Amino acid sequence: MTFASVIRSQVDRSEILRPNRDDKTAFGSIRGRVILPDGNYVNTNVRVTLQTLRETINTIFTDNQGQFEFSDLIPGNYQVQADPTDRNNFDVTTEFVQVFRGVPSILSLTLKKHEAKKSTDKVSAVSISELDRTVPSGARKEFEKATKAIQSGFSDEAIAHLRKAIDIYPGFVMAYNDLGAQLLSQGKLDEAAEVLRHAVSLDRKAFNPTLNLGIVLVHLHRFSEANELLGRALTMQPNSAAARLYTGLALKGLDDLDGAEKSFKSAYEIGGTPYAEALFYLGQIYLAQGNRTLSLGFFERYLAEVPNAANAEQVRKVIATLR
Repeated sequence: MTFASVIRSQVDRSEILRPNRDDKTAFGSIRGRVILPDGNYVNTNVRVTLQTLRETINTIFTDNQGQFEFSDLIPGNYQVQADPTDRNNFDVTTEFVQVFRGVPSILSLTLKKHEAKKSTDKVSAVSISELDRTVPSGARKEFEKATKAIQSGFSDEAIAHLRKAIDIYPGFVMAYNDLGAQLLSQGKLDEAAEVLRHAVSLDRKAFNPTLNLGIVLVHLHRFSEANELLGRALTMQPNSAAARLYTGLALKGLDDLDGAEKSFKSAYEIGGTPYAEALFYLGQIYLAQGNRTLSLGFFERYLAEVPNAANAEQVRKVIATLR
């Protein structure tokens, strides 16, 4: 087996291994509060989304004191995003946080004041789903139950509640998105793709379902279509490290190694350690190109960032052969 094939065999096995759910000390949590620029906590329900490198894990809403909590989390690096309902005055805020086993990670998310664009800037349309205030209470309740089930690690239960929410309100883009994310986490890729396609058809300006559909298509090796979807996601959020990482994977699958190299570098520059997997893929690219020196450097940087990665031992073996 060649060095390149050793590395390629690890591509789909880099997720964090899930500990025994009965061992509560093996998990961590994130406790946080969303704060206004003046230091006061928000007193309205702010949507808070928890993400990893590969997927959206959960979406919840703050209480009337701006507090939120994600529990039973696998130790590792996460991204937390606060999405205020008042987009006229505040922008989306994102922070990275590391979760450790057995202890809560404390996080404060301070909303940033929205800066009006200059008149010469191109005006972008607001997503219809962001303006949607017509979701029936029954659908909202099912969505909230799904959120709690996701927090508790009960994916099947969450899926059932999300399907009920959609039955009540077929235009519920957020519910379709979260359903697709849960199906993706269960490895039901074809079904996830179908659900997310519907979400995108309901609102072509919705970022999360567009990104998630692109991710699913990468997993399905439909690289050309994935690249198109991820390109659309990047027009909505150019600084999305996740979109750039998966664009790199799509381009790599299309044998566009130059484009993949640029995307992976951008993903790491924007996202930092939570997106260190980009360094791993850069090592792969340079190894395939026969540049052992660059390949070695990026594999070593990858392990320096995530020494306990699931594929760390295999990468160390390759590093030993490159030295």
